[in-house]
Amino acid sequence: MEGRLLATLRPTDGLFSLTVEGAKRLASKANLGRLWVKVSDDAAPFIAKGKSVFAKHITDADTEIRPQEETIVLSKYGKVLAVGKAVLTGREMKTFKRGLAVRVRRGVAEK
Repeated sequence: MEGRLLATLRPTDGLFSLTVEGAKRLASKANLGRLWVKVSDDAAPFIAKGKSVFAKHITDADTEIRPQEETIVLSKYGKVLAVGKAVLTGREMKTFKRGLAVRVRRGVAEK
């Protein structure tokens, strides 16, 4: 695992963008307290290929997520599927049944 890119610095705002490897490392090291979203089994294969997450597929989410924050997308079993940027708040993700929730930047199954 040496030499793997975990995050990149965004020049526009000075914040970090997680890579899939960085998300996996965070998910394996500790109980993810923030910035996670769990999705249904039906949507998981598509999200792993890099497709964005819609609110109707979210089964649970960190209620503290705010729009534009880095988000780790997990299967219902806690396996990392993708990383992206939140479009809705965590509360909205859990409540809404329509609309884009997370704009996925990279999925684990992308080539």
